[in-house]
Amino acid sequence: MNEKTQLQGVDLSLRKFIRNLGYLSGGAALLATTPWLTSCTPEKLKEIGGHKARVALIGTGSRGMYHAHNLLLIPHAEVVAVCDNYEPHLRQAAEFFPKARTYDDYHRLLEAKDIDGVIISTPLHQHAPIVLDALSAGKHVFCEKAMARTLDECKAIWEAYQKTDRALYFCMQRMYDEKYIKGMQMIHSGLIGDVVGMRCHWFRNADWRRPVPSPELERKINWRLYKESSGGLMTELASHQLEICTWAASHKMPETIMGLGDIVYWKDGREVYDNVNVLYRYSNGVKINYESLISNKYNGMEDQILGTKGTMEMAKGIYYLEQDNELSGMRQLLESVKDKALAAIPAAGPSWRPETKSDYVPHSIIQGKVHVNHGQSTVGVDKDGSDIILSAFCQSCITGEKAKDVVEEAYCSTVLCLLGNKAMEEKRLITFPDEYKIPYMKF
Repeated sequence: MNEKTQLQGVDLSLRKFIRNLGYLSGGAALLATTPWLTSCTPEKLKEIGGHKARVALIGTGSRGMYHAHNLLLIPHAEVVAVCDNYEPHLRQAAEFFPKARTYDDYHRLLEAKDIDGVIISTPLHQHAPIVLDALSAGKHVFCEKAMARTLDECKAIWEAYQKTDRALYFCMQRMYDEKYIKGMQMIHSGLIGDVVGMRCHWFRNADWRRPVPSPELERKINWRLYKESSGGLMTELASHQLEICTWAASHKMPETIMGLGDIVYWKDGREVYDNVNVLYRYSNGVKINYESLISNKYNGMEDQILGTKGTMEMAKGIYYLEQDNELSGMRQLLESVKDKALAAIPAAGPSWRPETKSDYVPHSIIQGKVHVNHGQSTVGVDKDGSDIILSAFCQSCITGEKAKDVVEEAYCSTVLCLLGNKAMEEKRLITFPDEYKIPYMKF
C-alpha cells in the first residue's frame, strides 16, 4: 500500500468516525461541546498534505510499545528516535523501529533538531520533569496520564503550558472515544435530566506486580507499587474516570473530598493501596462515588452518570430511561390482568414500577459495534480513542495547533486523584485548595 492510499484510508476512517458522531447532521453543536475534535477532521488532515510528524518515544515499556503499534498505522507519523534507560526495553523498541536512533538519556534526545514531538510513556514520577524539559526544548509533547505525581508538579506544567506555543497532549483517550463523545452530547442535551450522581468503579484481580530479573531493579520495574513513583489506583485508573465526571459536569469541580484506602489483600511490601473508596461532593450536594480494588474482578469497570430521567453506562455504551421502566411495569400489570393474576401483584406505588434494575430497557449510545473496555488489560485496548488522540497529536506536530481543553481536563482529573490520595492518607475531609484552582474550573 503506497502513502497516498494509506492517507486515503485514514481519511475515510476519520470520515466514518465523524459521521458516526453526528457531524454531518448538526456538527456545530457537537464541536461546541468537544472543541478538541477540531484537530481530527478530514479537512485538517488534508491541510497537512504529505507531511509527516517526526516523533520520538521516551519510555518503551508496555504502554510505550502500545503507542508504537498505533504509530505504525498513522501515515503522517515517522518515529525517528527511541529512548529508554532500561536496556531490554530500548532493545525491543530498536528492533521495532530499526531506522530510529536510540538514546538512554532523554536530555540528549531533546537536543536533536530533527524531532518535532515526543511521546512520553514513563513511570508517573518522571512525567513532570520530562514534560517541562521537552517544552523548554521547543518540542511538542504527548504524555501518558496522569499529568504528574504531585499537585505542585501539575501546577508547574499548567503554568508552563500558558507560556508556550507548543502543543501539549495527555492521553485522556475517552475524550476521543466515540461512545463517550456521543454519550456526553446526550447528557448535555438533557436526555437523562439533571445529573444527580456519578458512580465509577474499576475492579481487577491481579497483583500489578511484574517479574524482576534482579533485586536492585524492583522499584524501577514495579514503580506502580511505591508512593515515591506512583499514585496507585487513583492516578493509574481513576484519572480516566474522574475526567468523565468533570466532563459530564461541564468542568464544575467538587468542593470537598473524603476517602478510605487500605492494603487489604496484596501484602507483599507494596506501599500503594489495593482497595480505595473516595467520595467527592459538589457544592449542590451531587456526589461522585469512586471505588477500585484489585483482588476481585467481578464488576469490571464502569463510568455511570445518574440523571433524574435516566442513567448512562458509558463504558458499555448504553443508557436507560426512567420512563421506559415505568412503561415496562405497566406492561407487566396488563399481562397479569390478562392472565387473571392481578391479586398476586404487589403494588409498590402508583407508577407500578418494577423493583429490579433488570427491567430497565437498554438503549445503545451509538449504532453498530461497540468496543467495550472491561478494564482487565494493564496495557490498553483497541478502539478506545488512544489511536485517535495520538493521530491528533501528530497532526499538531505538523500544524502547531493546540488541542483545546485536553490539558485542562488532564489537570482537573489528576488534581482530583491526588486530592483523593491525600484525603485517604490523612484520614480527613479535604477542601479543594485555592492554590490549585485554575480559570477553567467552576465551583
